[in-house]
Amino acid sequence: MTVIRPTELAADLGDGLLQWLVGQRWFRTKARGVSQVRTLRSAVLVDGEPSLVHAMVSVDETDTYQLLLGLRAGVPEHLEHTVIGRVDELTVYDATQDQDLMGALLDLFLARGDVEGLVFETEPDVELASGQRGRPIGVEQSNTSVVFGGHNILKLYRQPEPGPNRDVDLHRALRGNTHIAPPLAVLTDTRGAEPVVLGFMQRFLPDAVEGWATATASVRDLLAEGDLHADEVGGDFAGEAGRLGVAVAEVHSALAEATGVREIGPDGLAAEVAAMHARLDGVLVEVPALGADEAVLRAAFEELRTLTGPVRVQQIHGDLHLGQVLRTTSGWVLIDFEGEPAATPAQRAAPRSPLRDVAAMLRSFDYAAFHLLPSDDDRQQAARATEWSDRNRAAFCAGYAERGGDPREHAVLLRALELDKAVYEVRYEHHNRPDWTAIPLAAIQRRS
Repeated sequence: MTVIRPTELAADLGDGLLQWLVGQRWFRTKARGVSQVRTLRSAVLVDGEPSLVHAMVSVDETDTYQLLLGLRAGVPEHLEHTVIGRVDELTVYDATQDQDLMGALLDLFLARGDVEGLVFETEPDVELASGQRGRPIGVEQSNTSVVFGGHNILKLYRQPEPGPNRDVDLHRALRGNTHIAPPLAVLTDTRGAEPVVLGFMQRFLPDAVEGWATATASVRDLLAEGDLHADEVGGDFAGEAGRLGVAVAEVHSALAEATGVREIGPDGLAAEVAAMHARLDGVLVEVPALGADEAVLRAAFEELRTLTGPVRVQQIHGDLHLGQVLRTTSGWVLIDFEGEPAATPAQRAAPRSPLRDVAAMLRSFDYAAFHLLPSDDDRQQAARATEWSDRNRAAFCAGYAERGGDPREHAVLLRALELDKAVYEVRYEHHNRPDWTAIPLAAIQRRS
């Protein structure tokens, strides 16, 4: 039997847990010092040697995180890098790195169990294969995903929120669409006033390659060539960019059919303009360097007031970029429909213009093109990066136009949305990857 006190784990681990949290990619407030972690609630999912404990912890009473902790008398060598600390005679470590404990977690889905209010359920007509061990995928992201036997992938939301989960809801709305991975199972915490989705399992796509990896390989090919243009390099990405545009437009169309479309007029546009100015106000306080472009940004936002026709809004992806799309042998797949991490649940749930997703992907092409440059001072390399970005942005828009309206016909709205996204990126990089803050700042200047 487990001899630890699960509800006291955070206090017992003390500074060790604090240091471990700050070092995780999914910990979102690295720029802010933290001083206290408190356990809100916990449950023993697997009792024995090893044990698996689920915990919700509060950091400085402002942010809530989900943890899966393993406990052993002593960890094997291959798990030593996951150790968080010791409590009495037990070593506490990150259980998502333990294939055996993750296999035990899958067994709870197979049993469709309810453990102290944590409910494991599968989607209708879904049967999961048993006997699969779980391994975390090796890429950095804002959540933690575990692959089971090359068949299924479980996303554990590190900052789960009460109420509806748009990632789950939109995947269900898109069930049967070829541009998503089918939903399989959901883990829900029913202990509070509102249910909280903790985990979401989907079909794993073993042959998939992340769009970011494919695009940046193309950029490297171009930058390595001294004389060739983007359309002459063997790794030209424009064809894929066009097909990605088609896929995004088809997902937007399917979401519109499943969840509805409405139009906003001058009042709605005015509210959008006000929200853009408010976001800019906040980022200017945190990143004064953005002040050099304030006038241009505000002018682009204000230009939205000149639009005369209504703007269509609907459910969209909400955080689209090259890291959120996968290229499989059969085409492009969109993943992670949670929305922007910094947005509130109400903001993520609100219908938005599909051009917001388009603008976000255009920003991602800029990121892919310019993140490899040591600085914009190398004019030749900067010119080649610009050529790559412009070519793929145009190809994406052309592909999108095959299934939806041409985004370039809405230049005022698209430009405002793209600059608004760049402002968001400045804040995100400032808090999470300070060395990358210069990328969106330089992009604002190029696109102004």
